[in-house]
Amino acid sequence: MNIVIADERDDPPSTQPADQEGLAALARVVLQGELLPPTCEVTVTLVEPGEMARLNHRHLGNPGPTDVLSLPIEDLIPGEPPVVATDDPPLLIGDVVICPAVVAEHAAAHDVSLDDEMALMVTHGLLHLLGYDHQGDAEAARMESIERRYLTMVGRSRR
Repeated sequence: MNIVIADERDDPPSTQPADQEGLAALARVVLQGELLPPTCEVTVTLVEPGEMARLNHRHLGNPGPTDVLSLPIEDLIPGEPPVVATDDPPLLIGDVVICPAVVAEHAAAHDVSLDDEMALMVTHGLLHLLGYDHQGDAEAARMESIERRYLTMVGRSRR
């Protein structure tokens, strides 16, 4: 699995550090747990609030920055790993874009650590790439349960 963590912030503040190795390890746990093939690729990009606001408006039509956006390349069905042949090119899943400044605000508001909130955003974003959603109560409960399972596996908690 190729998991790229790209920190595109201008000057990452010390109050919003990103444990890139930990985030990549978590992404690997989620993708392996969802039975994605070893040839899959995903990018997690960390951006400034201004860039996140631009992306949020462009992709969802919403104003202002948000904590996480998932930009899938493939239309995947939750719980159904894609079938790929061994000689197929890498399976590009998509991009998870995270704004650590917004995540830090949410962590403070919910009285959780920044690391736990970042882990939740990576897990949440990846599950969206894999086709999960939380539009209805049942879908939301299912997604939260899956998030909890993966976060627990890496020693993190879900608020």
